[in-house]
Amino acid sequence: MRAGVRLGIDVGKARIGISRSDPHGMLATPVETVRRGDGDLARIVQIAGEIEAAEIVVGLPLALSGGETASTQDAREFALLVARGIPTPVRMVDERLSTVSAQRALHASGRNSKQSRPVIDQVAAVIILQHALDFERSGGTPPGVVVDPDEGP
Repeated sequence: MRAGVRLGIDVGKARIGISRSDPHGMLATPVETVRRGDGDLARIVQIAGEIEAAEIVVGLPLALSGGETASTQDAREFALLVARGIPTPVRMVDERLSTVSAQRALHASGRNSKQSRPVIDQVAAVIILQHALDFERSGGTPPGVVVDPDEGP
């Protein structure tokens, strides 16, 4: 398992959930929810700097079949912006059902959907990052695909 704090990101149309790991890559915890739009990338760069992130993990929303969804391209474009905005490696990982899992976990803890809106994106980011950490720990290889900041438009 590689050492270093990882930052997890769940990209949504209105909000971006952010999580982080401990320095040993064992446990993901919520950080905050950032409103999507002006200043979102700057805030992510700031958080990454504050926690000295060794890597950023962005969720890639795929359909259950593995195909692309309406949000897939948006997440790819956002990950590319992050990769171009910070010298930290950015990796995209499959995030199928992360938001659904987050909603279920919050509902099971007694929170309804309206109460959960401010934190659901953070919980989804925790699920994405924890899955990536667990994958690497069990398989010995980093999860997902590295985003090349020199690719794309």
